[in-house]
Amino acid sequence: MSNQTADAAFDALGEPVRRRILELLRDGPTPVGKLAERLPVGRPAVSKHLRVLSGAGLIEHRSVGTRNLYALAPGGLAAVQQWLVHTWDVALDAYAAEVARVASADQEVRP
Repeated sequence: MSNQTADAAFDALGEPVRRRILELLRDGPTPVGKLAERLPVGRPAVSKHLRVLSGAGLIEHRSVGTRNLYALAPGGLAAVQQWLVHTWDVALDAYAAEVARVASADQEVRP
């Protein structure tokens, strides 16, 4: 996954209503009307948020008869997870290097 993919996901997740939509979709595929009932915005706004989430690869859409169902995309958060893991690994490596440096400096100062 590219940084561009992670950036798109983070941009999409920056909006509280979109994060709430992902939380609602944890329960399984849901039609837009059911989502709108549980959100503080109207159906047209929900549809716009769904387009952004879909464009970021976080959700999928499928039609079943006359209903449009939305669901979490398998692997949709993988780029975000990879970015977080990499960032945390870099931070931990830097911390370990600093601890080792300080420990080495302490041993040099002691007689």
